[in-house]
Amino acid sequence: MTDDAAVQGMRADMVLPRARPQVRCAPRRAIGEVATAYGVCLEPSNVAAGGHACPLRFRCVGCDHFRTDISYLPDLERYLADLLRSRERLMSAFEADDWARSEAMPSEEEIRRVRRLITRVKADLDDLTPEDRAQIEDAVTVVRRGRTVMLGLPKVRQPLPDVRPWRTG
Repeated sequence: MTDDAAVQGMRADMVLPRARPQVRCAPRRAIGEVATAYGVCLEPSNVAAGGHACPLRFRCVGCDHFRTDISYLPDLERYLADLLRSRERLMSAFEADDWARSEAMPSEEEIRRVRRLITRVKADLDDLTPEDRAQIEDAVTVVRRGRTVMLGLPKVRQPLPDVRPWRTG
């Protein structure tokens, strides 16, 4: 399977974070999108700012402009585990003012939405025939391989200090 075919297959199976009928996103994609940790954002001001102007402070699962697909399932499951660990840690032995604890605490609604999103993605996968499922799994492998290459910041080497400033080059 080519990379282009894999991406197109994943785009056809985009999942919305809220419980409403699935819609195709192709016309909206022509306007633009920006990658997020667990999918893509279609919010116009955030897209225009290259992903640096999220009005919801990156609470993607609560936004109507967020889309995800099966290729993000492992990331969503890790995110849910992180939310649950953070909640447990903050509820147990962590000393902090009440306002700081409540601001840092993952909300029950966020946890519930991530769980619901994971359940929807898995249910969509379970509804597929074995042939379609194998094809989707191949596409996910290709897409995730490409995503790991693209993610991350380029390494910029620091200039070496000038140990002899009196010398001219």
